[in-house]
Amino acid sequence: MTLLSQAMPKLPKLSLTVQIFIGLILGVVLGVVAPAWAIAVKPLSTMFLHMIKMLIAPLLFSTLVVGIAGAGDKKKVGTLGVKTIVYFEIATTVALAIGLLAGNYLKPGAGFNMALGGNNAAELAQITQNAGVVAHHGFMDTFVGMVPTSIVQAMSEGNVLQIVLFSVFFALAIMAAGDKGKPVLKGLEALGEVMFKFVGYVMAFAPLGVFASIASVIGSHGLGILTTYAKLTGSLYLALAVFVLLVLVTTCSIIKVPFLRMLSAIREPFLIAFSTANSESALPKAMSIMERFGVPKHIVSFVMPTGYSFNLDGSTLYLALATLFVAQMAGVELDFGKQLLIMGTLMLTSKGVAAVPRASLVILASTLTQFGLPIEGVAVILGVDHFLDMGRTSVNLVGNCVATAVVARWEGQFDDDKMRRFGSAEEEAESAIMVAAEKEGTMTTTTAFKEESVDLTVASAFKNAVPSA
Repeated sequence: MTLLSQAMPKLPKLSLTVQIFIGLILGVVLGVVAPAWAIAVKPLSTMFLHMIKMLIAPLLFSTLVVGIAGAGDKKKVGTLGVKTIVYFEIATTVALAIGLLAGNYLKPGAGFNMALGGNNAAELAQITQNAGVVAHHGFMDTFVGMVPTSIVQAMSEGNVLQIVLFSVFFALAIMAAGDKGKPVLKGLEALGEVMFKFVGYVMAFAPLGVFASIASVIGSHGLGILTTYAKLTGSLYLALAVFVLLVLVTTCSIIKVPFLRMLSAIREPFLIAFSTANSESALPKAMSIMERFGVPKHIVSFVMPTGYSFNLDGSTLYLALATLFVAQMAGVELDFGKQLLIMGTLMLTSKGVAAVPRASLVILASTLTQFGLPIEGVAVILGVDHFLDMGRTSVNLVGNCVATAVVARWEGQFDDDKMRRFGSAEEEAESAIMVAAEKEGTMTTTTAFKEESVDLTVASAFKNAVPSA
């Protein structure tokens, strides 16, 4: 140890949450002070998102297969799926209703000029092209689209729903194979552990990715755009807050899971989702946390990935509000019956298209076309879409985390003891022991913890037996 290192005081180690928050603040500052530099650092954000995407497919596959096959009960898979879909449909229906109510009451589109979207013609053309596919996306198309023709293709394209379906059938096949399937299961258990280590390495780059993402957005559009779109942005965030308070907080109260405690637990993935406006960037970390929070691995591995196609609470609320925004901007009156039709349409078209680039805007463009509303309204929203996306993406994340707790409680498998111990000094100590054991590589983490506990007990007994000097 050098004299310099001895003389310098040790700086406290910053948590990932603090690092991400610092990255967010610095990104805003750079975007305001040096817009050109802020735009130039955008590739760092893209690289971070690519790093996340490259680990999602093997992570989901390994954890979901191990979770289902490890549970060893085929019958529970079907009931788990039914309960998950039932909750998803209830939550998204309420989200759509709140979006429509907010649009009717706040009237965010009143007084807006359609000419604001004149600079976004190129992006609108691409969205319109994808909207043509979504317009013909029916109820059965959702189920047909769940079945992959090639799992390799599904993984390369990041089609989460197809990966989930393949993983479920693969897990059932392992259970049916009996002893012959055990080596495959053990191999996937090892793969899952490796992938969670991989997640830890990638998350180290999260503050840099957040910094670059928010800096490039502020540098491109400036903070002044929030003033221009204040009514739309404020309406959405208010509606999202109402949904969180009325639905998510109430749901957590019913299942006896403290909402604020859960929100504190998922603060890191929440900040990542909010800053990058990307759901996938927060998925691996959120899955890991919810498992530590008391939700069994097989429920987390099934519910959360499926939720990214079927339970986009923030996005469905946004779609309802944005549809009314465009109608009001165009001066088109939508009666109650037509709004119910819009609600039913969005319930169908918003499912199973999460893999489509800028899915929410594509679905919105398709809906506008079907109901004779000007598609140019999408170009107007494009100007502030990233800031809107930050809110809806973070609510999507929280909604899916709550969904895992709901299904776990419904199944009678939620671990209240793990929830109470989450983040405690005792849990942190256990995690440290397990990590140390994994580094040694000479014993399993469970054995290591038990041996460490015995050592501590013996040491304590010896200390009490020997009289102090």
